[in-house]
Amino acid sequence: MSETKSPFSALRAYIWPIHSFELRKFLPLLLMAFFIGFNYNILRNMKDALLVTAEASGAEVLPFIKVWGILPGAFLITFIYSRLNNRLSRDRVFYAMITIFLSSFAVFTFLLYPMHEHLHLHGFANYLQALLPPGCKGLIAMFRYWSFSGFYIMGELWSSTILSMLFWGFANEVTLLGEAKRFYGLIAVGLNIAAIVAGQTAVFLTGPFLHNHFQFKDNPWEQSLILLTIAVLISGLCIMGIYRYLTKRVLDNAQSGSSTPREKIRMSMRENFSYLARSKYLVYIAIVVLAYNLVINLIEVIWKDQVKMLYPSPNDYTSYMSQITTITGLISLVTSLFISGQMIRRFGWTVSAAVTPIILLLTSIGFFTFFFGRESLSSVVASVGTSPLVLVVFFGSAQNCLCRAAKFTLFDGTKEMAFIPLSMESKLKGKAAIDGVGSRLGKSGGSLIHQGLLMTFSTISASTGYVAAILLGVIVMWLLAIKALGKQFSLFSDAFATPPTQAAEPTSSEPKEVIPEPVTLSTP
Repeated sequence: MSETKSPFSALRAYIWPIHSFELRKFLPLLLMAFFIGFNYNILRNMKDALLVTAEASGAEVLPFIKVWGILPGAFLITFIYSRLNNRLSRDRVFYAMITIFLSSFAVFTFLLYPMHEHLHLHGFANYLQALLPPGCKGLIAMFRYWSFSGFYIMGELWSSTILSMLFWGFANEVTLLGEAKRFYGLIAVGLNIAAIVAGQTAVFLTGPFLHNHFQFKDNPWEQSLILLTIAVLISGLCIMGIYRYLTKRVLDNAQSGSSTPREKIRMSMRENFSYLARSKYLVYIAIVVLAYNLVINLIEVIWKDQVKMLYPSPNDYTSYMSQITTITGLISLVTSLFISGQMIRRFGWTVSAAVTPIILLLTSIGFFTFFFGRESLSSVVASVGTSPLVLVVFFGSAQNCLCRAAKFTLFDGTKEMAFIPLSMESKLKGKAAIDGVGSRLGKSGGSLIHQGLLMTFSTISASTGYVAAILLGVIVMWLLAIKALGKQFSLFSDAFATPPTQAAEPTSSEPKEVIPEPVTLSTP
């Protein structure tokens, strides 16, 4: 049997495995991913700085808001998305969802924040503080700073709604499996460059230069907030403009010769989860997503608690976290260019998907070792001119950079590839359930664990040992789900991964359909 010859040279196959006729579709997807990732990284640091560094708040607020704020918000935004999808075209749904988020950020920054001292419920919060035990400090802070909480919820949902549900859902719809193996690694590069640009943009906008030379607000943090929001709004408009170009100038022209209109798939929350429950394949994807979000939430709360102790000012907190974002982007960029794409092509889906939980396991061992051993190392640390707190924050930051770099490259790429062979109905309903709500359930599960431990031990530090034990069990479950999912994905990959040639139809946007459960291939 003769081997299929690669249409690319060895160097190009490694760095840029894109055909010239694919650029009209690939480049807009890459730019969309860049601007969505830019906003994601800006918003992630803004929302933490607002809520965690508030006067009567701290990292204790995070477990409570992720359960009692973000989880209901995820259900609500998924419900709105399903309703809009039933009533409007795909393009109008995309524009409507982007507009909802951008409008909420603008309303908060330009209307609510200037009046936040008068709007916040300090009297009610003080009453609750006298009534409830110390472990409820985070719950009280969530109600006290309700406008900050609202911004935090919308900023957190940007990732699951705009990046995971809208962008990746759209990309999976218009990308074939053979294209995805080449496209998605480079799209990850775009997301990583966005993290670098967003990190340095935030450092510049929150730094002393603008406040010393172009000051227009007495409060430096309020000025930074306005500038960061303007950057998010401009980026959002770019996303909608690129999407319009791609759908009207590229995809519409490509599909103009087709006489069969796209079938409208109606959705509801109940049907989405019912569809998920009937498909073992989708259940495995859901477990992988749940496990990642649960693990990262368990450990991030502890790390952010230490960062807040070291950087109590919102500007300093944002600047430090933005530097972490930049470093994460650099690591992710190198990984995307030289490791992730080659790993998926050479070692397959299962090995590539297992890298993220293994990195989380190894780095968690290192972080908890320094966390629990900081007192015994205090004399050694003092001799080199630093403090145990600085050391713990450093190792927590290193862990966060490595884990998020793995998430943005191998985790996201393998997860999205797992959706591609499914039917359009499976993709749409499965992604709505998994990315819209499932990811939030994972974070909420981690938050419920933290809440129970806070109610028992009152502080995050006192409960850290139990968090470490739970984290280990979840990672083992995650690896078992990857192994089971990899066996089924290999059937799809072998059947549908055909190498593209110049004679292939570059304009096709419909992936072939398969039956999601049981795992058997449909007739073409």
